[in-house]
Amino acid sequence: MRTAAQIGLILQKTAIKKRKRKSGAEPTLAIVGRPNVGKSTLFNRLVGSRRSIVGDEPGITRDRIYGEAQWNGRKIRVVDTGGIVPDDKELIPSEIYTQAKVALEEADAIIMVVDGRTSLTATDIELSRILMRGGKALFLAVNKIDSPKQQAEAEEFRELGIRNVYFVSAEHSSNVAELLEAAMSAIPISSTESNEEAEEFPVETASDEAPAESVDERSAMPDEIKIAIIGRPNVGKSTLLNRLTGTSRAIVSPIAGTTRDAVDELVQKDGKKYRFIDTAGIRRKGKTRLMAEKLSVVMARKHLESADVALLIVDATEGVTGSDATIGGYAHESGRSVIIVINKWDLVTSARTDGKPPADREAFEEQARRALKFLNYAPIVFVSAASGKNADKIFTQVEIVAKERFKRITTGQMNRFLKHVDFERASVPMSKRVKIYYLTQTNVAPPTFILFVDRDVDLHFSYQRFLENQIREAFGFTGTPIWIKTRPKERKDK
Repeated sequence: MRTAAQIGLILQKTAIKKRKRKSGAEPTLAIVGRPNVGKSTLFNRLVGSRRSIVGDEPGITRDRIYGEAQWNGRKIRVVDTGGIVPDDKELIPSEIYTQAKVALEEADAIIMVVDGRTSLTATDIELSRILMRGGKALFLAVNKIDSPKQQAEAEEFRELGIRNVYFVSAEHSSNVAELLEAAMSAIPISSTESNEEAEEFPVETASDEAPAESVDERSAMPDEIKIAIIGRPNVGKSTLLNRLTGTSRAIVSPIAGTTRDAVDELVQKDGKKYRFIDTAGIRRKGKTRLMAEKLSVVMARKHLESADVALLIVDATEGVTGSDATIGGYAHESGRSVIIVINKWDLVTSARTDGKPPADREAFEEQARRALKFLNYAPIVFVSAASGKNADKIFTQVEIVAKERFKRITTGQMNRFLKHVDFERASVPMSKRVKIYYLTQTNVAPPTFILFVDRDVDLHFSYQRFLENQIREAFGFTGTPIWIKTRPKERKDK
């Protein structure tokens, strides 16, 4: 374990290196401080969203969390880090420092946050010395200051020797704008930023109205595909994120529940952009005790719903559990496209140490399909995140599934297809049958269809399942749920 002096020396050497910001990269502002001083509250205030989990428990933020802020037409990348305690020998605090050090190295300016309602601590003093030796533009945010009396009592923090001191209340946004303006002023405007200002006016285009039949089979895909990594605690989500991104972006430890905030990383591969989001392990409500854990589950589901594709991670050593099925159900019900990733496959095959014969892939997949029958459309990939085996296959599947998610079939194609569907084969009671006139796709992501029928009733589940299977057989839609809604062809006014 490194001492505080050794940590400071590392930062000092790093700062001496002549590192220039990459052309086109946004300036970066890092927020650091000891635990529970309000770093995440300030981060959320700067980026304008509840990106980081905020609570009274110290040590809630562990990984580094990225967001974007804007000030006077300039964009800046903001990094929230976990609470730093120099010389702490515990596994998680030492990993928190490792994550924070990455943020400090890439930062153009640093905000150190302290709690203005408490006395100056030895940790504050040691951390300020480390940061000042780093040589970066440094600002001190004395947080939780809501009155002139509190500010007067907090004047002792000037003893830290940091020249730029701001008394703020991140919770009430007091003096936060002044702090951000000062930080931005300390970062020179790059040539790339200057060029962006000249290009901010859009060019007028011709009318985008077009007949429905001329719509391309595939709707325009987003420039960036968002992929949420979901699953139970300790199934290897953070290890997989680090493997796919080629970084040590997320803290990895054998302690279940290490990840609490959603950690994301942008990857560019073969000219395409993929944003991977590592979410906290989702547990049943009764299994979450700490407030931070409860919030992390809520945030995990929130980030899942903002993604295009979900990677459902299953631990091969444990098989598919009821919790895996519940989490997969969240993705299915929210309309996310799904890829089932069987992780730690090497531990039940080539690297098996319990003396049992290697697991049979086909038998395992059959068992997974039975347990996750509602995800019969989702492809399955067997990987080892730790060794990287088959990890590249995930990119291949993500590309396929994303394209299918945004596929659009014209009304003409759908109705030609409908003429060849034999609905007599659907096992539907006569009293539940409806007369079907035509079918049209109204949306993508997920593919949504309107079935026009003779009366205003919900489609019987057998009809629904039969028609969905027929659509998949004809048009694919691999990896994505299909939503089918009914509408009576004519509505009589009463």
